[in-house]
Amino acid sequence: MLEVLSSKPLASESKGFAFWVKLVAPGLPSAGYLSCVIKCHSLIIATGARAQRLRLPHEDEFWSRGISACAICDRASPLFKGQVLAVVGGGDTATEEAIYLTKYASHVHLLVRRDPLRASKAMQDRIFNNPNITVHFNTEIVDVVSNSKGLMSGILIKTVDTGEESVLEAKGLFYGIGHSPNSKLLEGQVELDSAGYILVKESTAKTSVEGVFAAGDVQDHEWRQTVTAAGSGCLAALSVERYLTSKNLLVEFHQPQAEDNKKELMEKDVQEGFDITYAKHKGQYALRKLYHESPRLLCVLYTSPSCGPCRALKPMLSKVIDEFDQHVHFVEIDITEDPEIAEAAEIMGTPCVQFFKNKEMLRTISGVKMKREYRELIGANKWDLELSCS
Repeated sequence: MLEVLSSKPLASESKGFAFWVKLVAPGLPSAGYLSCVIKCHSLIIATGARAQRLRLPHEDEFWSRGISACAICDRASPLFKGQVLAVVGGGDTATEEAIYLTKYASHVHLLVRRDPLRASKAMQDRIFNNPNITVHFNTEIVDVVSNSKGLMSGILIKTVDTGEESVLEAKGLFYGIGHSPNSKLLEGQVELDSAGYILVKESTAKTSVEGVFAAGDVQDHEWRQTVTAAGSGCLAALSVERYLTSKNLLVEFHQPQAEDNKKELMEKDVQEGFDITYAKHKGQYALRKLYHESPRLLCVLYTSPSCGPCRALKPMLSKVIDEFDQHVHFVEIDITEDPEIAEAAEIMGTPCVQFFKNKEMLRTISGVKMKREYRELIGANKWDLELSCS
């Protein structure tokens, strides 16, 4: 967690401001947290936004396994293609997702708690004129239901007027009920709008505090896409550079060039290029070979081109793999390139990581977790391998 403690002007000869930032992270067991204060001349806030949830009884169990808050991210799952899907919400976000999903689903149900829709007139016209979308007004979601294989098979819904409950067949449920910015820690320190998003000056990343800039979803209540967040991040970085230069505070650091002694991910492992001595691989050929032949722990990362969180997880997971280079094999699977692999693994959302050992699946981790969770799992199996070989 990050907390801006205070800011004050620097000495007149330095110009600019200094900010005290408190970083709180899991640390010493006795204290529970390890905190420190960092003095800096400028700050970029990029804490993002989180999707609002319904808090269904089985929501956590099926999150990224049938329930998702991003149709653009998770529609790539082969398990959703040609299936009946549902979207909950009545605003522009929900209607946009419903229309988008009709490109991949056989039919889409739009579940709306009230009547009428809150979406714009243009979006409503597109919804009502689409034969592949059915709108259910005055409908609440009670829970999701599963089949004998533990996969989501339907949605338990309730009619608001009568209280009657029924099961609606659907293989996936997408939330279109809005997002909440991660800005609570900034209340009273930078100017926020009524919804909690950081206010920035038009076409800039500047906040109400000099030297403090904002990027990504924490200041974007409209688009919330990876490409727009990346663009605002570039804008914020350039703004910081310009700000520090104007205050004569810019100091350049040049990183030493790292030795290229490890093979990076290949474009795609094929029979001629596969080498089991390398730790990192890509594609279904490598996965099949390693699944049957590797004595190491096998880590499989499922991604898709439209998955924003995948771009955050891949470099983090790659660094963890480097720490255990001789004890783990890593394979990246793009579920759009290898849909049959993703379908066999029952992957319903990305990113998703599966760990195997001796052809046995040990664990599945959906979404992006803390680095230590991946490290601890790989580390525990490293010691198991060393003990079995000793």
